Amino acid sequence: MIEAGLDPAVREGGLTDHVAAAHWLYKEVRGWGATHIWTSLSRATILGLLLGPMMGLPVICWQHAAFLKPWNLRLMRMLQGRAFLWIGDSRSVTQLTSARLQVPPDRVTCWPIFAADPKIKQAPGWRSGEHIHIGSLGRLHTVKGYDVLISALARLKAEGFHPPAPWRLSIAGDGTERDRLAAQARNAGLDNISFTGFTDQPLQFLESLHLYVQPSRSEGFCIAAHEAMVSGLPVIASAVGELPYSIQHGKSGLVVRPDDPEALAAGLETLLSSPECLQVMGEAARKDILDRFSVAQFKANGTVIVDRIRAASA
Repeated sequence: MIEAGLDPAVREGGLTDHVAAAHWLYKEVRGWGATHIWTSLSRATILGLLLGPMMGLPVICWQHAAFLKPWNLRLMRMLQGRAFLWIGDSRSVTQLTSARLQVPPDRVTCWPIFAADPKIKQAPGWRSGEHIHIGSLGRLHTVKGYDVLISALARLKAEGFHPPAPWRLSIAGDGTERDRLAAQARNAGLDNISFTGFTDQPLQFLESLHLYVQPSRSEGFCIAAHEAMVSGLPVIASAVGELPYSIQHGKSGLVVRPDDPEALAAGLETLLSSPECLQVMGEAARKDILDRFSVAQFKANGTVIVDRIRAASA
């Protein structure tokens, strides 16, 4: 935001001081002379829906996921009619927003959160004699399904699967599950799995890979998997969120059942058995994502939404 020339005001506070947060928001919005309120995430959306109509301001609610905690779901469903417009960051989230919050079609639209950058370098691709480098980017949390990935690789090892080239797995991220996941890999005898920790250079990490895996139990858009495809990597991913829409199964990657080590193991076996095909699939992935999520398309989608808001305000 700062690089774009904006001057954001960030509130210091906790996660449960809702009354104080509402007072702060009211004061800031009034003091700034805002004409609209744009919300994101559950707490801010609920506060915006409560304050916006009271202040005579239209509220636009940006949704990244419709998998909400039960109480937030009930509140947002009760308040959804107070929003001028709901925007999903992907087709999947837009559909979930409409269905779960019962938002009518004329007040919900989609603006994919991702603009594919053609300047992102393409990974060089696997060459004979190299290890097959598998990778993933994400916080070490149960929702990301890394325990499923380790279980799938352990299954392949137990079944005696030997691909044409040895493989290694790097998971870039950190979180509360790190020790448990490391122990799981160790107990399975998988000494070729490394937890590299958080990286502030995700694109450089992707450049080092030959195959990307996103074994999540739940996702919204999943920018990491899309950046992997722009980097020229085939992706094996769970059929959650936007991933089934974005991956061309069998052409740019594979989509498997979520939370299913057997299905993920089958997908890994398929691609690891033919490492010479990884670069071809990765190139197909890069071309497809650059076409569908171009910067021009991102700007066009946003312009339509801003024009709609401007016209209604006028």
